[in-house]
Amino acid sequence: MTENTTKDSVPTTPVATEGQPETAAPQTAGAPASETPDERKRNPRRPRRARRGGNRREERARPEFEQKIISIRRVTRVMAGGRRFSFSVAMVIGDKRGKVGVGIGKAGDTQLAIEKAYRDAKKNIMTVPMNKTQHIPHDVTIKYASSEVMIMPAPGRGLVAGSSVRTVLELAGVKDVTAKLLSRSKNKLNNARAAIAALELLKA
Repeated sequence: MTENTTKDSVPTTPVATEGQPETAAPQTAGAPASETPDERKRNPRRPRRARRGGNRREERARPEFEQKIISIRRVTRVMAGGRRFSFSVAMVIGDKRGKVGVGIGKAGDTQLAIEKAYRDAKKNIMTVPMNKTQHIPHDVTIKYASSEVMIMPAPGRGLVAGSSVRTVLELAGVKDVTAKLLSRSKNKLNNARAAIAALELLKA
């Protein structure tokens, strides 16, 4: 009897013979080819990913009035239990279109005192009578407490003033004016209030 022996079929891989170059495996569609260092230098920079949280530099709403602090000082109050320290802030606000005001605020914290001064100045807003070119109609002189101020129109000279009087006129939007302090008072709050009182005397 003859026995028929069958061998199991085993898959064989092609063996590269000597002298024949090996063939690279085919790439699947859609797979990116690996870039060499030279190709990376030639290619332009890839766009950066957007930062999380979006654009943080969003445009803030413009405030109704511009503000400037003319004085800030620490005050002490003697109580039965000891001394209490607080801050006093004097501020001028205005829209540079004819509205201006002065206010003061006191609090134990500087930021809280500034907020109180802003609210107080907003309550004391007044409108300066000016013509279309933002010039005052006539000169005016007034004395407030220990401060005496004289304000005169000066066409073509710009804003010429000092101390807190300049701050009041600048935030009020007055142009081409000269202001003089006739007193030697260095109290910035009184000088600012004197300027406000002088502007209230103007007649269109």
